[in-house]
Amino acid sequence: MVVMARLSRPERPDLVFEEEDLPYEEEIMRNQFSVKCWLRYIEFKQGAPKPRLNQLYERALKLLPCSYKLWYRYLKARRAQVKHRCVTDPAYEDVNNCHERAFVFMHKMPRLWLDYCQFLMDQGRVTHTRRTFDRALRALPITQHSRIWPLYLRFLRSHPLPETAVRGYRRFLKLSPESAEEYIEYLKSSDRLDEAAQRLATVVNDERFVSKAGKSNYQLWHELCDLISQNPDKVQSLNVDAIIRGGLTRFTDQLGKLWCSLADYYIRSGHFEKARDVYEEAIRTVMTVRDFTQVFDSYAQFEESMIAAKMETASELGREEEDDVDLELRLARFEQLISRRPLLLNSVLLRQNPHHVHEWHKRVALHQGRPREIINTYTEAVQTVDPFKATGKPHTLWVAFAKFYEDNGQLDDARVILEKATKVNFKQVDDLASVWCQCGELELRHENYDEALRLLRKATALPARRAEYFDGSEPVQNRVYKSLKVWSMLADLEESLGTFQSTKAVYDRILDLRIATPQIVINYAMFLEEHKYFEESFKAYERGISLFKWPNVSDIWSTYLTKFIARYGGRKLERARDLFEQALDGCPPKYAKTLYLLYAQLEEEWGLARHAMAVYERATRAVEPAQQYDMFNIYIKRAAEIYGVTHTRGIYQKAIEVLSDEHAREMCLRFADMECKLGEIDRARAIYSFCSQICDPRTTGAFWQTWKDFEVRHGNEDTIKEMLRIRRSVQATYNTQVNFMASQMLKVSGSATGTVSDLAPGQSGMDDMKLLEQRAEQLAAEAERDQPLRAQSKILSDASREELAELAQQVNPEEIQLGEDEDEDEMDLEPNEVRLEQQSVPAAVFGSLKED
Repeated sequence: MVVMARLSRPERPDLVFEEEDLPYEEEIMRNQFSVKCWLRYIEFKQGAPKPRLNQLYERALKLLPCSYKLWYRYLKARRAQVKHRCVTDPAYEDVNNCHERAFVFMHKMPRLWLDYCQFLMDQGRVTHTRRTFDRALRALPITQHSRIWPLYLRFLRSHPLPETAVRGYRRFLKLSPESAEEYIEYLKSSDRLDEAAQRLATVVNDERFVSKAGKSNYQLWHELCDLISQNPDKVQSLNVDAIIRGGLTRFTDQLGKLWCSLADYYIRSGHFEKARDVYEEAIRTVMTVRDFTQVFDSYAQFEESMIAAKMETASELGREEEDDVDLELRLARFEQLISRRPLLLNSVLLRQNPHHVHEWHKRVALHQGRPREIINTYTEAVQTVDPFKATGKPHTLWVAFAKFYEDNGQLDDARVILEKATKVNFKQVDDLASVWCQCGELELRHENYDEALRLLRKATALPARRAEYFDGSEPVQNRVYKSLKVWSMLADLEESLGTFQSTKAVYDRILDLRIATPQIVINYAMFLEEHKYFEESFKAYERGISLFKWPNVSDIWSTYLTKFIARYGGRKLERARDLFEQALDGCPPKYAKTLYLLYAQLEEEWGLARHAMAVYERATRAVEPAQQYDMFNIYIKRAAEIYGVTHTRGIYQKAIEVLSDEHAREMCLRFADMECKLGEIDRARAIYSFCSQICDPRTTGAFWQTWKDFEVRHGNEDTIKEMLRIRRSVQATYNTQVNFMASQMLKVSGSATGTVSDLAPGQSGMDDMKLLEQRAEQLAAEAERDQPLRAQSKILSDASREELAELAQQVNPEEIQLGEDEDEDEMDLEPNEVRLEQQSVPAAVFGSLKED
C-alpha cells in the first residue's frame, strides 16, 4: 500500500512524496547542500514520472545552482525526454529555456555549449544555432575554442549558405591558419575558385606552412597550377602566366608538367596561338627527355584536337575554300611537328651536355641530304665542344667535317679543316695524332704520296720546346712528336715509298725516342733481314731487348733466338749459348719452358748430348710447378732416345721426389712398367712398395689393381702377402690422418660450398671437429671389418690360402724353367764346357747408340 504524504512546509504545499522517499528527504533536510545526497536521491527516482523527476532536479538546482553535475544530468534528461517528439512541439522550447537558464551559471562549460548547439542543429533552427555558436565562442576562453570550431564548421557545411560558411571559415583561420587546406577544399566544392586560388597561392608562398595532409610544397603548387589552368574563366584575380613561370624557376625537376599547365591555361582561354608559342618555348628550353616527352605529346595532342575541331566545324557549316586552306595549313604544321621530333630530342640531349661528341654525329645524320644544315651543324659542333670537357673523341668531329668536304669533291676545304684541327689544343695526344694520320690518309687516297710523307715528317719533327708525352701542362702540339701512332704510319710509308736509309732512320729514331713496342722492334729487324742486313737485324733485336723487361721482351727473345739459330745453326754455337743464357737470366717461370726447349734443341742438333741433358735438367727446376710434369716427360723421352732407357732411372727418381702426389703416382707406374720390361722384377716391386705410401686404397684403386696384376704375373704367395700387408698398413695410416679424412669427406659430400658443416645436413650447430671425430670412428670401424679376425691363429684363412696357391700356380711368362733333364745334361758336360743360353736384349736399352 503506497502511503502518500505532504510536507508540513507551508511554503511548498505541492510537494508530494511516497513512503520510500522519506529516508532521502530526511537526509536532504540534514544536508541540503550536499550534491551526493541529491544525486543518490535522483538515482533512486529514475523510474518516477518525468514531471516528478524534473521537479526533483529543480529543487536540487535551486539550492545548488552552480553544480555542473546536476545541470549536466538535468539537461541530458530533458533532451532525452523530447528526443522522439516533433521539433515543433512546445516541449523543445521548454528545453531550450532550460539550457538558457543553465548558461546563467554554466557559461564557461564547453560540454554544455556543444550539447546545446547539437540540440539546436537537430531542431533545424539555423539562425538561432549560428548565434548560439557565436555566444559560445564569446563566452569560452580562447584555449577552448578548438572544441567548438569542428562542430561549428560541420554546421556551416551542412547548409547551402556559402557566404555564411566563408565568413565562418575566415574567422576560424585566424585561430588555426594551418587548416587552410580544409577551407580551400570547401571553396572548391562551393565553386568559389577565385578565392580558392588566392588562398592556395598564399599557402604555397608561405615557407612555414606545414600541410596537415602531408603534402609537399610541390604538390600544393601542382594543385594550384591545375586549378588556375583548368578554370581560366573563374580565376580572374591572379596572374596565371607569372605564377606558372615562377614555378618553372622554382621546380626545375618538374618542368614538363608546369609547361603543359601553362599551355592548357591558354588553350582553355581560347588563345591557341599563344598556347602554340608556349609549347615551342617549352620544347626549346626543357633539359630532360622525360620533360620533352610530356611537352611533345601534349603539343601533338593539341594539334590533333585542333585539326579534328576544324574538320568537324567544316563538315557542319559546309566547306569553303578558305577553310580548306586553313585545314591544309594545320595538317602541314602537324606533319612538320612529327618530322621534327628526332631533331628536337637531339637538341634536348645537347642542352644537357653540349660536349657530347656522339650526339653531334647523330645530329649530322638527322640532316642527311641537306648540305647547308650539315655544314652549319659541324661548324657549331667544333666551336661548341671543349676538348677538355668532351664526352667521346672530339677529333672525330674535325675528321668527319673534312671527310664531308672530301666526299663532295672539295679537297682544298678538307685540307683547310684538317690543318685547323692540327692547331686545336686537344686533351689527349692521341687525338692530335689521329688528325695527322687522317691528313696523311687523305693524301694517300688521292695518290699524293709525297705530300703524305711531307705531312707525317712535319708531324714527327722536333718542336721548339720538347715535352714529355704524359706532361699535361704542355700543349699536345709539343708532345705529338712522341706519338707512336704517327711514327708507325710514317714507318709504313717509308717502307712502301721511301728508301732503305730513310726507313732505317725512322726506325732508329723510334728506338732513340724509346717509344717502340716489341712489335715495332720485330718489324724493324724483319725489315733489315729482308734487305740481307742480318747483323743489323740482330743489333735491332739487342736494342729492343735493352728497352723492355719481362714479360714484354718474351716475343723479342723468341724471335731473336729462332732467327739466330736459323741463320748460323752450329757455326756460332758459343754465341748462341751466350744468348740463351742471357735470355734465361731473370726469365719468369711462366715463359721459361719455350726457351729451354729451344735451347735443348740447339744442343741436340749442334752441340753435345750431355749439354742437352743438362738443359733439360735445369728446365725441370725453372718452369712453373704446373709445367714440371710435362717437362719431365720430355726429359725422359729425350734421354731414352739418346742414352737408352736405363739412363732414365735417375730422372724418374728425381721426378718422383719433386712432383705432386698425383703426378708422382703416374711416374711410379711408368717407372715400374719400364723395369718390368727390362726384367728387373725386384726393382719394379720396390717401386710399387714406395709408391704405395702415397696411394690411399679408398681413392686410388687403379694403382692397387695394377700392383695386384703385377704380383699375379711375376710374384708368389709371399709377395702377395706382403702386398696385402702393406695395403692394410697404408689404409690404417690414412684412417688416422684427420686432415686427409676431412678432405676426402668434402669430396664425397660434393657440396658447393665445401664446408665441413655440409656433411651433416640439419645439424649446422654441431661442432666441425666433432663431425670429423665421428667420421674417423666410422672409417676405423670399416677398416677393422676389412681386417681378418685376430682371434684366428693363422694370418690367412684356408680359402685365402687356396686362392694364393692358385695365383702362385699361374704360369709366369718370364720365369726360367729348370727341368731335371737339363740338370742331367749339365752333369754330362765336360768341366771346361759351359752351356750358354742366348736371349735378345731389348733395343730400347741402347737408345741412339744401337747399330743400324
